[in-house]
Amino acid sequence: MWVLALTLVPVCAAALVFALAGAVAARHRAGAAADFAALAAAAHADGGATAACALARRVAADQRARLTRCQVADGFAVVEAESAAVVGSASASARAGPARAGPASNAPSSATAPALSSG
Repeated sequence: MWVLALTLVPVCAAALVFALAGAVAARHRAGAAADFAALAAAAHADGGATAACALARRVAADQRARLTRCQVADGFAVVEAESAAVVGSASASARAGPARAGPASNAPSSATAPALSSG
């Protein structure tokens, strides 16, 4: 009986770790798919919302995710993507569009850009 218990505990712990790792991977996959889909839709917004969202759906599908929401207006795209996990699914949203010209209105005039880090 002890042998069975000592065998099942590590097996169950490993299954839990794999399920959690799968959920984290699905969340990252959904986030990347949403980012790429939003960028694609915003880049092609001048062709119309239908065409931009169709491209966003293809981009999300290439990332093994499903686009659940896509709105395109005034050159901006807002999308939501969903990715299947071991148990359930994960979703993420993203927004993309043209950059504004000039300094940000809420930044002090003496502000400097933060240094980029590689980590």
